[in-house]
Amino acid sequence: MEARDPSSILWAQVFGLAAIQGAIALTWVIYNLYLPNLLVDMGLAAGLATGLLIIENLLGAVMEPLMGSFSDQTQRWLGSRFPFVSVGVILSAACFIAIPAVAFLGADAADWMRSLLVFFLVAWAVCMTIFRSPALSLLGRYAFSSGLPQAASILTLVGGVAGAMGPLASGFILDLGPWVAFGVGSAVLLLAALALRLANPGQTVHDKDSDAGEAAPFVWWGLIWVFGAGVGVGLGFRMLMTAFPQVLAAQAPQANVGWVLGSIFLSLALTAVPMGSLASRWGNQRAMAIGLGLMGGLLALTLLSGSTLLAVIIALCIGATFSLVSNGSIPFALSMVPAARAGLGTGIYFSGGAVASSLFGLLFAQAKFEPTVLALIGVVAFLAAGFCVICSRPLH
Repeated sequence: MEARDPSSILWAQVFGLAAIQGAIALTWVIYNLYLPNLLVDMGLAAGLATGLLIIENLLGAVMEPLMGSFSDQTQRWLGSRFPFVSVGVILSAACFIAIPAVAFLGADAADWMRSLLVFFLVAWAVCMTIFRSPALSLLGRYAFSSGLPQAASILTLVGGVAGAMGPLASGFILDLGPWVAFGVGSAVLLLAALALRLANPGQTVHDKDSDAGEAAPFVWWGLIWVFGAGVGVGLGFRMLMTAFPQVLAAQAPQANVGWVLGSIFLSLALTAVPMGSLASRWGNQRAMAIGLGLMGGLLALTLLSGSTLLAVIIALCIGATFSLVSNGSIPFALSMVPAARAGLGTGIYFSGGAVASSLFGLLFAQAKFEPTVLALIGVVAFLAAGFCVICSRPLH
């Protein structure tokens, strides 16, 4: 299928959403880098970080579709989802900057200060779920159905650049200190929300494909495919990012693991736009299924990373292939629900990803597994996600 004219995409609004996506990715990078140190500085065990992340993801699994559904109602009543975005961003920014403040004030580590730190850590993660699904579900209003992967590629590009800062710039971010790093994260969140607001988030395209989807009966069990795809993609990527470094440590100890993993995100960002155009021509469902099948094969191929050069080539291929998956995820979720339930569909997909993160933390984060086992589980997860995409029947 040929992509429609680029004018069918509201690019200003899409870039506003990309700013939100980038801010989300950046704050999670900062949070994950500092979490163990903050806990240790307050006299808590670094291992508590895994437990907190499990709890936060379990809460997210419930909150994502709930907030998305509430924003659907707000859209019907007020004609806008932006109240959820603005309130969620303000609360998230406030909780984010409160984290280093509590750690600084509680340097003597009184018990109640430790509890307050844990409260703000969890509160921030919960507040982030208030606006993510409502905000990113707006993508369906800013592009015709056939152009959604192309529009989503801008979100992938910005998210990939922000995600690359984890493996590539971790030392720099940690050198900034918690006050500066968390302050920058809070400011970026607020500026991203302002950028979206200035882009007029209430504007929309008129898509006859979406109109047809709106008129179609909503089949609730179709959300099972969306949830399953979210679980498969989330678990597969977690396994990839865990198994790959272990393989490198065993087979190519001279390799710079940070640069190899960072090249995945850089490749993801650099190939996002051309892959988005390709998906618009192929059709999102087909492109996403192909991407997931290839991801399974590339994950298996990481077990053969016997040199730095080969590892980098595999990493670049993984990033390029994952662009098809990342670009297609939100459009896939939106295609399975009427436009009036866009927040619910997006939230269900993110809920699946949160469940995958919780499963990973419960079963694999602490125990020692051979990379072959992790890779096998990841391959199965990617293929299962592809099965969910193939079996689904989008409304439009």
